[in-house]
Amino acid sequence: MNRYVVLQQLGDGTYGSVVLAQRRDSGEKVAIKRMKRKYYSWDEAMSLREVKSLKKLNHANIVKLREVIRENDTLYFVFEYMRGNLYQLIRDAERAFPEPVLRNIVYQVLQGLAHMHRHGFFHRDLKPENLLCAGPELVKIADLGLAREVRSRPPYTDYVSTRWYRAPEVLLHDTRYGAPIDLWALGCIMAELYTCRPLFPGNSEIDQLHKICAVLGTPERDDWPEGYALAEALRFRFPASAGVPLARVVPAASPPALALLAALMRYPPRDRPTAPQALRFPYFAVGAALVLPPPASRARRDDRRRQRRYACRLGS
Repeated sequence: MNRYVVLQQLGDGTYGSVVLAQRRDSGEKVAIKRMKRKYYSWDEAMSLREVKSLKKLNHANIVKLREVIRENDTLYFVFEYMRGNLYQLIRDAERAFPEPVLRNIVYQVLQGLAHMHRHGFFHRDLKPENLLCAGPELVKIADLGLAREVRSRPPYTDYVSTRWYRAPEVLLHDTRYGAPIDLWALGCIMAELYTCRPLFPGNSEIDQLHKICAVLGTPERDDWPEGYALAEALRFRFPASAGVPLARVVPAASPPALALLAALMRYPPRDRPTAPQALRFPYFAVGAALVLPPPASRARRDDRRRQRRYACRLGS
């Protein structure tokens, strides 16, 4: 850790705290996550889900793990630094973002999810705070502490993700969920980007389900018998609701945006599009060209050039 100078605290969570730091040799800023639990061997540290997933996932829209350090039985993850997240971007917005900007954000998140799912992982905790950004131009998925391998066998733990972004099957304690929960969460985030407020801000799991039904309507038993079986096991009865047109809930969204939102928030998980399918929706074929992030190899070269320029300035 003596290679880094800590600049300031960025956050503190259940499993670890995060600081902004700077490399002494290059001046590169990084985010360092210090795990609260002790790790007494490298094997124990390397078995962590976050390490396993990030070591396998190299994509321009997934935050990069620079290195892992174990010092005095304390584990540190050194990540590339992104100066903000979508929560801050939404909170600080003085006016609604133009739809081409929002389309570009959603496109980048879907690209990252498609890569994750293709390589056998799903996130389980997608929310605006876990989508890091450098303004709206570059967005990266972060905080893979709850990520799961698709090939790992259920049952999974039922407590995943922040409540407002949880899929209905998770709220109903299904332990056999999968990658579709990430697409539901993205639908909630996409709506929030348009309105600058959470779509389903429930204060409990039951209230969350009621808020979902109030907007989307009561699910049809024939469409989602599994959901009704889960509800009956919990002695929960879906409230009777006709729902509200999404165009009224997200008035700034174009018809192609509303079509994608409706698809991402279908009750049966099997009916939601996969990330690659969502990327083929007409929403992404209209308006201004999408801003593609640089390939990972080019991004690394750019990082090295910036570091060399910084070192030259230090030496001059």
